[in-house]
Amino acid sequence: MEKDWIRIFATDRAFEAEMVKGMLQENGINAVVLNRQDSSYISLLPGQAEIYVHASQAAEAVALINDSRSTM
Repeated sequence: MEKDWIRIFATDRAFEAEMVKGMLQENGINAVVLNRQDSSYISLLPGQAEIYVHASQAAEAVALINDSRSTM
């Protein structure tokens, strides 16, 4: 991951990470999903999908995620 990008969200469900990424992008925040699932092995434990944003947008991104979860 490039300098000044920080992890703001993690889940064991890749589809959830993609949905959150889409919501962030709709609000003008550049977001990247890093999928740590090892697809070459069948595992009983799920991998983790993480969302990274630039540090300058982290506070806004976290607020958007928290707001979206409170309205669910």
